[in-house]
Amino acid sequence: MATNDLVSLSAVEMRRMIGAKQLSPVELLDACIGQIERYNPAVNAICATDFDRARDQAKRDERAVMDQDELGIIHGLPTGVKDLHFTAGLLTTLGSPQHKNNVPAEDELMVARIREAGGNMFCKTNTPEFGAGSNTRNPVWGATGNPFDPMKNAGGSSGGSGVGLACNMMPIATGSDMGGSLRNPAAWNGVVGFRTTAGTAPTDKKAQAWNPMSIDGAMGRSVEDVCLLLASMVGDANQDPLARDVHPADFLSLEQIDLSSLRVAFSTDLGFAPIDNAYRGVFEQKSDLISGFFGETDENQPSHGNVSEAFDIIRAASYMVRDKAAYEKDPNLLSANVRENYELGLRYGLADAAWSNQEQTAHFRRYADFFEVYDLLITPTTSISPYPWEINALKEMNGEAFDKYYTWMAISWGVSMSGHPAFSLPCGVDQNGMPFGIQVVGGYGRDAELAAMALALEQAMASNAATARPVPDFTKLEKPTPALKSIITDPPGGA
Repeated sequence: MATNDLVSLSAVEMRRMIGAKQLSPVELLDACIGQIERYNPAVNAICATDFDRARDQAKRDERAVMDQDELGIIHGLPTGVKDLHFTAGLLTTLGSPQHKNNVPAEDELMVARIREAGGNMFCKTNTPEFGAGSNTRNPVWGATGNPFDPMKNAGGSSGGSGVGLACNMMPIATGSDMGGSLRNPAAWNGVVGFRTTAGTAPTDKKAQAWNPMSIDGAMGRSVEDVCLLLASMVGDANQDPLARDVHPADFLSLEQIDLSSLRVAFSTDLGFAPIDNAYRGVFEQKSDLISGFFGETDENQPSHGNVSEAFDIIRAASYMVRDKAAYEKDPNLLSANVRENYELGLRYGLADAAWSNQEQTAHFRRYADFFEVYDLLITPTTSISPYPWEINALKEMNGEAFDKYYTWMAISWGVSMSGHPAFSLPCGVDQNGMPFGIQVVGGYGRDAELAAMALALEQAMASNAATARPVPDFTKLEKPTPALKSIITDPPGGA
């Protein structure tokens, strides 16, 4: 099989062929490495690599197939791992100069489960420093460019994973999400990201283990591929108090859904989120194209109350836990985005923290009531077409100035605050020819049910070029983009 045909296969098909002895794990790994060597100079999605160790693993994976050993869920699949996730023996920088030489001795829980399930973790994918912001750029590895235009933003903080998938560098990749870090890069790169209910993919690395805001998860080029990787992550864990006892089979055999049986709400802005005027028009066009799939549709959304200020407080608290020592030593050790989060936390006290928890609880209950009426809530995944990566973060939209670097991402973090699971699905291109994504939100804890509905919608959208998943023009990625590799520094006070 030609390399281009091989790397563009779905992860599900790759795994089927490996199990059937129709595809060598060694051949597949070499094909993915070839994609990285050919196209990464144009997009800078991949940071640390260990190809020699990965080739040794691929040979062992091939022997296991030939010896008819029991194979894991993702046996032999090259897997990209976000550079926030700790990988034993493989450089993990978190995008920070403080950790530029950090080689963990052990895998974190999620990574260990992926490895046990047969994933071959051959590379790390780029991220902004500590995952702060939806623009994948940092002073260790430089910026990651969008494969549809390398001088534009790839999203973040799982931008390297989104770009690597879009460029067929790997079939599956890890991500994480607090305010949209799985969903935004999925939307802007034409792939799929899934923010699950907290605890679906347990973690042992969060300092605030009871905080449901930040979750680890899966990315892929299709819903089924995402679910294949997710199946290797799920299951109870005694190190995560939010861990849910979910069985891998829940995501490996999704229920067949009749879209015409669903009641669906469409919302352009969740009633409070900023949306670029042109992007608003694109979503309205996409909504017209897909609304006919469903049995009943409305324009509606839950009330979002005072969720913006509550998000500010809850987000800032997580940075104060992690970055206190570095900030007190020298604030300039941290990027502008990280400093902004930490310094925001200095403004608040215990009463504010108590109020924000109360407001988030009310927000969850508003969403829970909403999903007693509706099966799905569909919005744009993000609020604007990808902008140049040189812009650290948007400072205004439609002539309205923003006071925080993440204000423009409210369409995604408004959902995060509810705790409800959400997919980002590719839905054609926007007014600038860049990938457009729709956010598909479902009921709390009903992640497999949401995945089944997302799969049915994905399959329905594939029949129309205006809503099908777009792919990059690889001929435009043959030349390097030197600017992406330059070391980026944020001056005090932000870019």
